Order: sequence, then C-alpha cells, then structure tokens
Amino acid sequence: MTSLQSTLGEEGIAEELADNQRAISIAEFFEKNKHMLGFDSGARGLVTAVKEAVDNALDAAEEAGILPDIYVEIQEADDYYRLIVEDNGPGITKESLPKVFGKLLYGSRFHAREQARGQQGIGISAAVLYSQLTSGKPAKITSRTQGSADAQYFELIVDTDENEPEISVAETTTWDRPHGTRIELEMEANMRARGQLHDYIKHTAVVNPHARLELREPNAHFKFERATDQLPEETEEIRPHPHGVELGTVIKMLAATDSHSVSGFLQEEFTRVGKKTANTIIDEFRDRHYGREMAWTPPESHEAADVATAVENSTANKGAKATTDFAEGIADTVSNRNRIAHHQLSTIVENVADNVGDEYGTTFGSTVREKALEAAWQSIIGHQEAADVPDSEQAVLADENDVAVQENVSRIVADLYALCDDATSTRKDDEVVHAFAVRLAGTFEDHEDQRHRLTLNDLRSYVDRAADLTEEYDEVVFGDTARENVTDAIWNVMVTVPDDPPLVRELAGSRDATSDLVEGMRATNIMAPPTRCLSPITSDLVEAGLKKEFDADFYAAATRDAGVSGGDPFIVEAGIAYGGDLQAEGTIDVLRFANRVPLVYQRGACATTDVVKSIGWRNYGLEQPGGSGLPNGPAVLMIHVASTNVPFTSESKDAVANVPEIEDEIELAIREAARELKRYLNKRRSMQKRRKKQNVLGKILPEMAEKVAEVTGRNQPDIDDAIARIMNNVLVERRVEENGDQTTVTLAVENHSSTGETLEVTDIVTDEPTGLSDGASVVEMDGEWFISWEADVAGGDEATLEYTVSTDATFDVDVNGVDDEKLTVVS
Repeated sequence: MTSLQSTLGEEGIAEELADNQRAISIAEFFEKNKHMLGFDSGARGLVTAVKEAVDNALDAAEEAGILPDIYVEIQEADDYYRLIVEDNGPGITKESLPKVFGKLLYGSRFHAREQARGQQGIGISAAVLYSQLTSGKPAKITSRTQGSADAQYFELIVDTDENEPEISVAETTTWDRPHGTRIELEMEANMRARGQLHDYIKHTAVVNPHARLELREPNAHFKFERATDQLPEETEEIRPHPHGVELGTVIKMLAATDSHSVSGFLQEEFTRVGKKTANTIIDEFRDRHYGREMAWTPPESHEAADVATAVENSTANKGAKATTDFAEGIADTVSNRNRIAHHQLSTIVENVADNVGDEYGTTFGSTVREKALEAAWQSIIGHQEAADVPDSEQAVLADENDVAVQENVSRIVADLYALCDDATSTRKDDEVVHAFAVRLAGTFEDHEDQRHRLTLNDLRSYVDRAADLTEEYDEVVFGDTARENVTDAIWNVMVTVPDDPPLVRELAGSRDATSDLVEGMRATNIMAPPTRCLSPITSDLVEAGLKKEFDADFYAAATRDAGVSGGDPFIVEAGIAYGGDLQAEGTIDVLRFANRVPLVYQRGACATTDVVKSIGWRNYGLEQPGGSGLPNGPAVLMIHVASTNVPFTSESKDAVANVPEIEDEIELAIREAARELKRYLNKRRSMQKRRKKQNVLGKILPEMAEKVAEVTGRNQPDIDDAIARIMNNVLVERRVEENGDQTTVTLAVENHSSTGETLEVTDIVTDEPTGLSDGASVVEMDGEWFISWEADVAGGDEATLEYTVSTDATFDVDVNGVDDEKLTVVS
C-alpha cells in the first residue's frame, strides 16, 4: 500500500484525488508548453514574435483594403531585446484591443472558411505571453482607428489562470500615424537566428509584392519596396463542402439548422449542393439506410398470362371484364420491363388500378391492390418449369444438407446464375457457378423481407455465405475477387428505393442514420469548392516577387487550378529563379510558404521538402547527386500553398503535413515551372553550341576567303553573308546608295532559317529621315531620329526597310526579337 493510501485508507483516496483535480485555461497550458507555438528558445522566440506581429499586420491592412507599410525594429535593452512592430492598418477598437493581445484563442477568423494568415487567435497573444514570461514586463500597444482624433495606449499581460488580459495602463494618447497599430515587447532573446529573421522578412516581401517592409536591427537595416499596387483579391467566406465534414460536425449542424427536410439542409448548409446534387446524396443515403431492392427479370411476353392469371385469381367482386383488364394491364406492363423491383411493381399496380377503376366506374381498394401486388410478385419470382432451364443449369451437385436444393429450379436461380456466370472467371465450370447461384437464391428466398431489400453489406454477406458453402461442398476456391465481382454485378441491377428520408429532427437523433448520410455525401461526385475563398499570389506576381528580390537570368512560375482536401479548397503555386547572381555552389534554395507566410523552421519535416526531394531534377537540367534529394545549382525554388485550412504538422505552423492531395499538387506545380526551366537550359546549351560553332567559322572563313582571293585574283567574298547562310541565321544588312547630297538607306532582313521570325528593328539616325517604307514610324529625341519597324519574315524570305537622309548622317541599328546567336547584323 502506498503512503497516501495508508494515510487515507482505500475509501478516501478517490475523494482526495478528486479534490486535487481542476480545469486549466488554454493560456496556462501554453505557458508550460510554449515550445509548441515556436517559442522554444531565445533565438527562435524572437523570430516567431516578429512573424506573428507581421502576419497580423498584413492581414489587417489587406482586409481594410490598405497597401501594407510595416516597420520592424529590434533594439538591445539591457539584458533583453525590445521588439517594435508598426503598421498602417485600420487600427483596433478600444474594446477589442486588450482581448486581441491578451487572450489566447480570441480571433475573428477561426470559424470562417476563407484564406487567412492567422486563424486560431493564438499567435500575437502567445508572443505577449512569451514576453511576460521571460522579462516580466507588459506589452505596450498603441492603436489608432481610421478617422479617430486620438490613439489608445495599453500596457497589459495575459492572466494565465483565467486566459484574460490584465491591464495595467489604459489611456488616450497622440500618435503621428493617421491609423494603424504599434506593439512593443521586451523578451529574453538573442540574435543567433539573425539569418532566419532576415530570410523571413525577405521571403515575406517575395510573396507579398504589394507590401512595403522595413527591418532595423542592431547590425543591419533593410527596406523592401513594393513591386505592385495591386492588393490580393478579396476573399469570401464559403460554407463547408460535403466531402470534408465529419460525422460529429454533421450531427451538430443537424441540431442547429432551421431546415426541416434533408434536401433543404443539404442545400442551405453546404457549398456546391443544389437540388439535383441533394437528390443524388439522398439516393446514396437511401442505398445505405434502407438498402436497394433486387430487380428481377420478369417473365417473357408469352409467360405474361401466368402473371395475369395470378392477379385475376387474387381479385374478387370487381366484375369479370374489369378484373381481366386489371390483371392483363399489370401483366402487359410487367412484360415490357427489362427488370422489375418490388416497389416498381407496386407503382404499376397502383397506376393500372386507377386507370381501370376510372374506366369501369369501380374502385380497386387498398386490400385488392395489396393482394394483386403479392400475387403478381410471387408469379414473377416464382418457379418456372425445369424444361425452360438450360441443361447446364439443371446439373446441381448438392449435399442432402444443402438448403438450396429444390425440386424445381426457380426463376431467381436462373436470374442469379446469369449474373454470376458473367461476373466470374471462365475457369469456373457451369456446375460450380450454378451450385453457387442455387445457394445464393436460397438466401434470397429465406430473407424475411420478400421485397428482397438489402444493403450492400447484407448483399456481400449473402455472397460470402454462398461462396463458403460452395467451397465446402464442391471443393473449389471462390476467392475475394470473384466474390467482389458477383456482389458488384448484383448490386448494379438492384434499384434505389423511393422511401422518403427522415426529417431533420429525426435524423439528428440517430447517429447511425446520420452516418449513412455522411457516407452518402462522400460517395456523391460533387463539384470542388469555389475558390473565391482563396487569394493566390498568381503566377505573374510570383515572378514579380522573385525578380524583385533575386537577380537571376531566368524566372518561371505556375499557379495550379484549385484542389480539395478534406473539404477545404487549396491552390498550389511554384516559382523558379535561375542563374545570374544566385549562389552556384551547393543545393538550391527552397522557399516554403503557406497563405503568404514564410515557413522558416522544420524544413525537413515539411511535405514541400519531401516532394522537392522526390523529383528527378536531372530531367530538368539540374545536378542531383545520387538521383534523389535536393538538387544542386544556382536556383531558387519557391512553393506556396493557399488554403482555408492549411494542414500544419504542429501549432507552431512551421511545416505542411504530408497530405496526398496537396503533395500531388505541389509536385505538379513544381514540374510545370521546371519544364520552363528545362526549355530555357536546353535552349541556352543549344545557343552555346551555336555560338561556339559560329566563332570557329568566324576564324576559319576569313582565312579561306583570303586564300581563295589570292588564287582566283578576285575580291574577297562577304564573310558575314556566308556565315549567316551556313548558320541559318537571320541577316540584317544595311545597304547605302548615295545620290548627291541625299542617301538612300535600305535595311534588308534575310531569314535563312526554316521558321518564321518577327523582328523589332530600330535604326537611330542623326538626320531627319524621309520617304519611309510602309509600316515604319519615326520619333525625334534630342536631335536623333528613331525609326521603328516590325518585320514578319517567313523562313527563306526577305523584307526591306527604305528611307532617305542627308549624306552626312550616321546610323546605329538595334534588333530585338531574335537571339543574338541566331542573328547576323552587317551595318
């Protein structure tokens, strides 16, 4: 016995333990588990605090339609570091400000299904908590809302016992900003993560090209100007998607909805669900909740008399003619069907009874109709003569204990035999398949519901039972594949029943029924969620952001179409910068982003990194030692995941979880951008070979021309023209003809390649030109005339530009639209 038990006795231990138990607040929890939020060290804690403050500032400014201007300063303050973050956002009201900064899980975005950097309302209040834990000092916050004459100033901490702000100072003050928010925190920290801090600010500038960012710290000062005045597209909140909700959530939604019908509930509470989709979901629900009814093959037309006789014998006191027409009407309608289920036969009986009753002025009551329905159904599924069954179907090998042994072979057996024979392997002989069909038919006939209404699970259990008996008595293998194929074949001819689904209030009280509804929702093919809740950067601005911060030779970007994971829409974007001033040694630099926020830590735990490593980069022109892992080369690769609910691996939101749908889209986005890189590198290598060959010709041909001229006694040929022809280049050649004090200038473009080219030719002359060819234009600037001309020249063709100037004029031509390696200019 433990010391506590010995003191209290066995009866008192439970009461003592109960007295020691109490609830804890979320703030108290994270006070002891701050590492979960990214505050696990002084170096990382400082970076995380900057990240949370900047993310809040960006979100606030964008929501107010303001181009963000954000200032971050880090100062040394005795034994601590002081963090100051200012923004030009809309400000925070006096009533909300203390809770925003002093209460964990206080926020406006948690329940909203739209893209946002922060959602839980933990980040900035966690930074305040970390500050007070390490320095003991309160957060100092100033905020001024748009249009306010004064600003509000607070000093506060988080009361971790109650998870409420504890305010020490609250006063009105002045501030030079017309609107915005300023927070000042002192914390125990260090600058060992300076690199990560700089990367965070720089990478934030890359994916937020509309923002102006400034960082000032003890040893550095950076400014990142905005590359565009275009704010991200405004997002709209959407309703949940049926493919993403869980059972408990649906139960809660059913209890809260104002809808009475399941159809209304689906259309009102979910996105992408209209009346047609709601009906499909309800049919899927019916299949799971009520089961389907087996649709049997009806008697042939020559056997319709049997059905008519059965109905006629069951009908009394309606007059001979009316009874005959009633019976024959049912029989004829049944014989025209390929298959028929019990509820379909019921509808036929109802319709024929109404029509014949109107014709003869009599009433076929519910009792008559029920007897007619039962008679017709028994006739449809009843026995047919053994002579009508193929010989192969009559050879039934069964033990005397086999419950499926019958004197006559029923219509059900014949129907099931045909389905099973088509669904099973040709290696199973007819006797085995027929024996299986007999046993399966016996299970149907023994079913207490003569409508033969079954769920898919019930049907599979029937098939398994018949297969097990066949394996036992016939000593053959009836494997899982055969069982699945037979189940599918029968299920596909079964018919969804028309029973009305329960009302919402009835559904809300039944967990099993709600589970069937959730499964029906997931089984229905529903359009992906709308993307108006997302605000991707777009490929153009991804390129603009990369160009703004990285001096490279090549840029490419790709934005994928929206996907859906767990009911939440998401979009993946990728961008690549290559060459230029980028570091050539070592692996490429991978920039990871989620909802426009850089992911600085836990690179190795991120799905993004896993996908990058799995791609064969040699196919795209980058070195990859060993054929896997991060490639080497002077390149920057950025990946951005935008979603209403990014699946992070932890509360610190440093890495994206390995969700297959998101990983697939990340790979496709990367490959789309990488294909552009491959084309660029292939072209560059081709141009390098072309340049090398052209240089060799440039050395050899002049020597050859000189020797030929010596031997023949003729003038040396035009080497440039020869090189252009040999290299299949585009030749731009100036021809000048002087006539007194006037000079006629001709710019001839000869395309010696096999493909058409479009050239932009600009000739700069020092005299005003006249007599320009059609299609050319001229602009005078600072005493020079710029003649602009665009020429479309097909392969093997020539185009010319002519104009006249004075004899003293000088010329300078510039040609764009053709790679230098494919261009020869003679002027």
